Amino acid sequence: MKDNTQSNYRWYMLALLAITGTLVTAMPFSCMPVLFPEIADELGLNLVELGTIWGMGNLAGIFVSLIGGIIGDRFSSKWILTISCILVGVTGALRGFSNSFMFLAITMFANGIIRLIIPITITRTVGLWFMGSNNLGMAMGASAMGMGLGLSLGPLLSATVLSPWLGGWRNVLFLMGGFSAFIGIIWLIFGREPPVDDSHEETEKVPIKETVSKLIRTKGLWFIGLTFMTRMGSMMGMTGYLPLYLRNEGWEAAAADGTLAAFYAISTLLVVPITTLSDKIGSRKLVLLLGIITNTISLGLLPLVDGWVVWALMLMSGIFMDGFMAINTTILLETEGIGTRYSGTALGMIFTIGHIGSVSSPPLGNSFESIHPGLPFTFWAVLSAIGLFTLSMVKETGWRKRMFGSRLPTPE
Repeated sequence: MKDNTQSNYRWYMLALLAITGTLVTAMPFSCMPVLFPEIADELGLNLVELGTIWGMGNLAGIFVSLIGGIIGDRFSSKWILTISCILVGVTGALRGFSNSFMFLAITMFANGIIRLIIPITITRTVGLWFMGSNNLGMAMGASAMGMGLGLSLGPLLSATVLSPWLGGWRNVLFLMGGFSAFIGIIWLIFGREPPVDDSHEETEKVPIKETVSKLIRTKGLWFIGLTFMTRMGSMMGMTGYLPLYLRNEGWEAAAADGTLAAFYAISTLLVVPITTLSDKIGSRKLVLLLGIITNTISLGLLPLVDGWVVWALMLMSGIFMDGFMAINTTILLETEGIGTRYSGTALGMIFTIGHIGSVSSPPLGNSFESIHPGLPFTFWAVLSAIGLFTLSMVKETGWRKRMFGSRLPTPE
């Protein structure tokens, strides 16, 4: 009876985890690019400074992701999410008091320190609730769908609806902070710990040094992390620059912001079908491969086209966006020697590697704008293409792994 109750309750927890991704991790983050023109005008910021600010939220991830993963392996998921959501709300609201580049950069960094613990905890918690079932990929997709919804709503509503309605970008950030704090209270009242098996109980006794030492020697983790880095770097660069680029090309603000919203929306709509497809066909790498190829082509062609073709490329790039992230973390948890035993620390390690790309890519790519406005997209396309090599070194973990082997799947 207890097992049935836990099995049923995991779906409620999955819904709460998805909502947390929407209102705490994603919306307060994705609202920033479309607010940048308004912020830049008021604070007098240039494009490189905006790229730096955009990367500051993820700079914190380099320092906190591993720590967050270790904490996740050893402490209550419910309390981590309760406290983190409330603190994300406080630090997110502080961004609204910014009066200079430095103040905004510091508050973005502070917000990132707390905010970036949450995706690791969400992913690990979903894994604990669903590991061993046939629904793990789908569950990862559902949690990613929640984040994708927030990534869509942020650019869709923030600049063209919320800012005029609330009286400016500062009040938008205050509202986002309130959403996050409210979700923290929901976790306090309704949150529940995932079921813990005997093998997981043993992991709490494994010294941190021994855990990290074992994972460092796991070659697959490094290539999964490097694939994640190329993906995050190319995506972060493109999403931070695209609205500004299109406005400078003469697009109306609503249309420029709408392309980014469409990118996130198609990803949100397809993340569960794509992750479920990965479960059905028994291959993780095939889906990841398609995601890298479509993203690379889209980024490479963006500076060469205009009008409806831009929309088409953004939709093509967005098809696999959230699905890629969900399957990339799924393949990590399914990698031999990791599983739920070292899941938090392993997730922290790949997020740390990934954030190196997301921090360095936006300002580095934006710096090419002085040569040609379209050149940043070329840089991010090359970065995305590097993921083809790193993915080729990752072992397949789907149930068809004997058919595909450890290299990239090829047509029969």
